Amino acid sequence: MNLRAVWAIYRVEMARAFRTVLQSIISPVISTSLYFVVFGSAIGSRITEIDGISYGAFIVPGLIMLSLLTQSISNASFAIYFPKFVGSIYELLSAPVSYLEIVIAYVGGAATKSIILGLIILATASLFVPLRIEHPFWMIAFLVLTAVTFSLFGFIIGIWAKSFEQLQLVPLLIITPLTFLGGSFYSIHMLPGVWKTITLFNPVVYLISGFRWSFFGKADVSVGISLGMTLVFLAACIAVVAWIFKTGYRLRN
Repeated sequence: MNLRAVWAIYRVEMARAFRTVLQSIISPVISTSLYFVVFGSAIGSRITEIDGISYGAFIVPGLIMLSLLTQSISNASFAIYFPKFVGSIYELLSAPVSYLEIVIAYVGGAATKSIILGLIILATASLFVPLRIEHPFWMIAFLVLTAVTFSLFGFIIGIWAKSFEQLQLVPLLIITPLTFLGGSFYSIHMLPGVWKTITLFNPVVYLISGFRWSFFGKADVSVGISLGMTLVFLAACIAVVAWIFKTGYRLRN
C-alpha cells in the first residue's frame, strides 16, 4: 500500500476542514446545542426521566448520532463529488494510487472529522447535564463504526450524485427524518405496539440504541443486534464501493 499517497489525500481533506472550521465544526455544534436547549427545556419539563435517566442526559447519544450521521455523509460525499465536479477525478484515477487507497484516504478523512465533531458535541453536552459512560470502549467502538459506515455511504452518494442538489437529497430527506424517528429524543418503548414494530424497520434505531447503551447500560434493542446491524450496513457499503470501482459507475463518464 502506498501510505504516502493515502496520507497526502487524508491531509488535504483534514486541512479543508480546518479552513472551513465555521461550517465544519462550529455550525453543527451550535445547531446541536440549540436542539439540546429546545428539546431539553420544552420536553424535559414534562418528561423528567426515561428508564431512570434524566431526559436531558437521555437525548445526548441521539444528538451525537444525529450530527455524526449527517456530517459523515456530507463530509465524504462532498470530498469525492468535488473532484468529479472540477474534473480532477481523472487525474486521481490515472495516478499510481489503488482504489483501496483512495477509499481509505477519503473515508478516513471524513470519519476522522465526524469523530472529532462527535467528541466536541459530547464535551459540549456535558456542560449542560451530568453524563456517565458505563462502557467507554463500546462507546468509542460504536462512534468509530458508525462514522466509517456512513462515510462510506456518503462516498457512494458523492459518486452517484450529478449535482449539488442530489448531494443533499439523501441526508436531508432520508437520514435526518430516520434519525428523528429512530429514538433520538424518546424510547421506542413509549410507542404503541404497531408503531413500535414499524420503528424496528428503521436501521437508525439500532445505531442509536447501541450507542445509548454504551452510556447508560440500557437500550431499546439488544446491543448484539445493534452491533450486528451496524456491521451488516458496513459490509453492504463496502460491497457497493467495490462494485463502483469494478464497473466504473459514474467515474468514467
